[in-house]
Amino acid sequence: MPVATRGPRRRRAGAHRRDRGAAPTMGPVPPPPDAYRSRPIGVFDSGVGGLTVLHELLVSLPHEDFVYLGDTARFPYGERAPAELERFCVEIAEELIARSVKLLVVACNTATAAALPALRARMMETTLGVDVLAVVRPEAVRAVAATRSGRIGLLATPATVASGAYAEALGAVDPHVTLVAVPCPDLAPIIQRGFPFDDDVVRTVRGYVAPLREARVDTVILGCTHYPLVRPMLQRMLGRGVEIVTSGAALARQVEHALSARSLGNPRADGEGAYRFLCTGDVEGFRALGTRFLQLPLGDVERVALRAEAAA
Repeated sequence: MPVATRGPRRRRAGAHRRDRGAAPTMGPVPPPPDAYRSRPIGVFDSGVGGLTVLHELLVSLPHEDFVYLGDTARFPYGERAPAELERFCVEIAEELIARSVKLLVVACNTATAAALPALRARMMETTLGVDVLAVVRPEAVRAVAATRSGRIGLLATPATVASGAYAEALGAVDPHVTLVAVPCPDLAPIIQRGFPFDDDVVRTVRGYVAPLREARVDTVILGCTHYPLVRPMLQRMLGRGVEIVTSGAALARQVEHALSARSLGNPRADGEGAYRFLCTGDVEGFRALGTRFLQLPLGDVERVALRAEAAA
């Protein structure tokens, strides 16, 4: 059917007329001032699992400063309702806005699945607009690139599986892949409790892996940032021919591109940036377990009370 098009609008008498052929010009957009570029990057997770993402960020972006918030008082997120998770995430964003972050990284798969649109809307309300980057899509892109058979497995929390976020992200990249998603209700809490892992942990992990082996997937997405801590165990159970995809490295590249696109890179010429930690629960427990996840010393950890927690 033909599409109706409008003819040229008739100019009103006396209206301002531009010289014909003179295109409007814009000068180059100046980079943000150094004071803004020197702000930290905010990273958050429901607990210490997001430190596996922070580790990749520290390696890839050594000149940047970071502030990490672990919502350990309300961990785990995996079986909470989406509306509750959205509220938690916005409260965390408010805390990090108060810490003057220039970029927000959601290092929690469950939070990404439940609250990413709300977080992006809130961060765009800030003075200069703060970009929000998150897990899920970077893993989906890597998984599609890695699979040979088109059969991709997913291990994630029940809330993440129920959200359909990975199915949607994979379908957007390649609608022909098949996703076998396995909800793991107690895996993140087991890992969060700490080390060493005993025979019960091995049996639990083996039970989650069984459906993926039966489906003969050749690529498995670890849909929770806690899970890389049991990656050697998972690789042994899945077999050497199965590619395991985690979020850290892919997300770090995305953060690097975002900083470059907006000229937000820290102006520090040399030396390493600083990183600091906030948590909503037990400080000593966070420091002890977090050191193993980050593979670097944590130093001081500040306990913060978020709005809902303070009211409780």
